[in-house]
Amino acid sequence: MASASAFLLGENRGRRLRDRLVRFGVTAGGISVLITLVLIFFYLLYVTLPIFSSVTVKPRNITIASFPDTVAAVGIGENNDLAFRFSKQGELAFVSLKPEDSLDPIISQHSIANSPVSFAQSLPRDAIFAYGQSDGYVNVVKPIFQISFPDNKRTSTASVSYPLGQSHFLLDPQGQAIVDLAISSRDSDAIIVGKTADNRIVAMAFKGQDDALNSGSLNAASIWQSHSFEITDVPQNINDIVVTPDGRTVYLRSGNYIYVVQVNQSGAKVRDVVNVSDKNGNIEKIELLSGANSLLLTASDHSVSQWFEVVRDGKRSLVKARDFEFSISPIKELVSEYYRKGFFAVQQDGVLSAYYTSDRNVLYKEHLFEQAPDKLIISPRANRLLAISGEQWQTYTVKNAHPEIGFASLWQQVWYEGYQEPDYVWQSTSASDEFEPKLSLVPIVFGTLKAALYAMFFAIPLALAGAIYTAYFMSSRMRNVVKPTVEIMEALPTVILGFLAGLWLAPIVEMYLSGIVMSLILFPVTILLVGWGWSVLPGKWRHRIPNGFHIAILMPVIVLLGYGCIAASPYIDQWLFGGDVRGFLTNELGIGYDQRNALVVGIAMGFAVIPTIFSIAEDAIFSVPGHLTSGSLALGATHWQTLTKVVLLTASPGIFSAVMMGLGRAVGETMIVLMATGNTPIMDWNILQGMRTLAATIAIEMPESEVGSSHYRVLFLAAFVLFIFTFIFNTIGELVRQRLREKYSSL
Repeated sequence: MASASAFLLGENRGRRLRDRLVRFGVTAGGISVLITLVLIFFYLLYVTLPIFSSVTVKPRNITIASFPDTVAAVGIGENNDLAFRFSKQGELAFVSLKPEDSLDPIISQHSIANSPVSFAQSLPRDAIFAYGQSDGYVNVVKPIFQISFPDNKRTSTASVSYPLGQSHFLLDPQGQAIVDLAISSRDSDAIIVGKTADNRIVAMAFKGQDDALNSGSLNAASIWQSHSFEITDVPQNINDIVVTPDGRTVYLRSGNYIYVVQVNQSGAKVRDVVNVSDKNGNIEKIELLSGANSLLLTASDHSVSQWFEVVRDGKRSLVKARDFEFSISPIKELVSEYYRKGFFAVQQDGVLSAYYTSDRNVLYKEHLFEQAPDKLIISPRANRLLAISGEQWQTYTVKNAHPEIGFASLWQQVWYEGYQEPDYVWQSTSASDEFEPKLSLVPIVFGTLKAALYAMFFAIPLALAGAIYTAYFMSSRMRNVVKPTVEIMEALPTVILGFLAGLWLAPIVEMYLSGIVMSLILFPVTILLVGWGWSVLPGKWRHRIPNGFHIAILMPVIVLLGYGCIAASPYIDQWLFGGDVRGFLTNELGIGYDQRNALVVGIAMGFAVIPTIFSIAEDAIFSVPGHLTSGSLALGATHWQTLTKVVLLTASPGIFSAVMMGLGRAVGETMIVLMATGNTPIMDWNILQGMRTLAATIAIEMPESEVGSSHYRVLFLAAFVLFIFTFIFNTIGELVRQRLREKYSSL
């Protein structure tokens, strides 16, 4: 007896130990999952928060370089260690910004022109400079910085090149002084436009067979071909001249009017005249923004406006996109960045402001200088500012990594260059270095909701109807076959469903669109008619089929209906749409059609979501206590009344959870929407057009994004938004489920 008690005592101890271990393991696993989710949440925040960081400008070091003449333009090399300085008197000097060269920073000086009367410079990234002479000639130069590694030590050297093959050109054959000048050159196109002393506008266009711009070779003259012409039909009082790098457009300002001049092989022609006057002030200066597609206009009321050309009704016109407001102090200088659409502004009272053109709000504003410097320039990488005041060259460190990202660019309509109006746009990449990224999350959030909505429209009726019939009406023997079969569909890889949807289903839907639409309408009608017909049959016929096997009658009807709709589709097309449904939709109704559209996605993703909704809802309905059903039937209720008044209400928490779980699955789906849509980030509820979702965007673009770039961080922000979506849906689902459980727990 004692031995048996000891045996039982030992067994109980072992069981308690195992119970504790299992309890500890389950608890540790649950806590680990929660910690993992929290860590994912904070990691997404860690990656995305830098895009909302503020701009900072901090002093770095001072170099003393004294010159007897007046500064005209300044530039910094790629590595921020060398700079160049053009004077209004025609001198070019190279200056070292290294602290170790502070005692003797001037490296070399070059005489470019003798007693010039005008000066011009291209966009910062091209770094082409020109002097206009009193005899009609123009001197064109380009400073070059080169890096070498003698003895494994990086060394920067500076030199002067002639990008157009020679140092000077006769711009005005009449020999008049060039009193105003503009130059632009890139790749194999260049143009010089000048205003003569007698108020004529003369120009010289260059065309190269190779990329001679950066060659710096004196032997390059043979590959450049030039022709001279005059620009007529413009007033004599031209105040500003601006030319685009491709040499095709010249902007001439006369007071508050801008003359848009189109340049071609035969000469130039005024294409448009635009009144750009502001209601509060007159235009004082125009200049190009990076990319040369936008003009920045400075007005006398201390405001700056952005203008660019758009195509409306087949005609190009110059329109104002936005205004940038400043304080009452006059604007002394605008400093455009090399490759981005941002710029700094210096006001007369020493206030420095930073803007980006997708957002009219100021990014940075500080009284940085006691008074405005003589010259302010930004480095090619936009991480340094150089302010010149007399002989003092002050450099500043700039932290402005993601100026193109803000609340406006992510969630509001933005008017981008070339677009007819403000819009939500996602376009993250381009072949151009000066491309302006358009990273609005609105189109891809819209696409995510659109795909999920159409998938749920397809999945919810089928999944819930199937779950109700399987759990409540179907025989146990058939249920044991049907339920595992539907649930095993969930194990089917979604990449297979996406592959079939994109390459097999989409062409079928396009070919038999009329039949597909007709089947979507006739399927529910036919099912109701079959049910009604079955109910009016004599009882002896209906009792021949055992309870739970009535679905066998419906299956042949569904197959025949589907086949009939597909077979009738060509005849319907010919009868109603002249044999071309797509043409009718596009030409007659104005409805676009994409082969991979929301209809295809809804069908394919609906099949992926159905097993999730079906399985959870079926378990909830089947788990309703039997005594509730028996009691209802015993009180005289029909099976349908028992289902709607008792079973579904009791199972409603589980049914709602099933729908929310399916919605969460649809929102986070990747491969189906990646392969079965056109991945076009458009905002259109049209079921026959595609979309782009958050998950698909991340899957497509994350492998190609540069780590740490704005694009990279916005993709992480998209992942964060997707995380929040699923969290919200699941939270709402759980709250409603708990509310329904409390409400119907007393049944």
